[in-house]
Order: sequence, then C-alpha cells, then structure tokens
Amino acid sequence: MTRIRILSPVGVVRREGLIAPPLPDDLAGRTVGFVDNTKHNFDRLADELGALLRDRYGVRAVVRRRKANAAVAAPAQLIAELAKECDVVFAGSGD
Repeated sequence: MTRIRILSPVGVVRREGLIAPPLPDDLAGRTVGFVDNTKHNFDRLADELGALLRDRYGVRAVVRRRKANAAVAAPAQLIAELAKECDVVFAGSGD
C-alpha cells in the first residue's frame, strides 16, 4: 500500500513587540532618512521629497540607504545606521 504524506499549511505566527518613538513636532534642523527598496523611480521620489522637506520644513539633511531588493527586509546593520544618523526615517516604494 502506498503512503500519502499530508502537510499542514498552518504556520506558526511569531509576534515581536515594537514601540515606535513619537514623531518630532517639527522637522526643522533634523535629519530625514529614506530606505530605498530598489524599485524603479524611488530615487527620483526621494530626491523630490528631500528637496521639498528642506525647502518647506527646514530639514537639515537627507540620507538615503539602499537595501538589496524590494523582496527582502533591510538588514539590521542598515537599520542601526539610519537610527544613529536620522531623526525620522521613511521606507518607500517606487514604480
């Protein structure tokens, strides 16, 4: 008799607690970061947003870091680097 192996599609859900710090009341003099997900046109979007943030909101500096591709999370080292350099970080998408 042939045996049939049945696999369950139900996975284990892991939850990590995360408490995001509050956003600053004002962006003037702050450093804003962008995580580039490598999608087409994200560089243009980040350039335009960076210029807008500088001109309208007094942002001091804009930092962009690129992750390997859109399908993977940013490595811990990249996140730590942005956390050290930036007051606010945006993750975005192009296309």
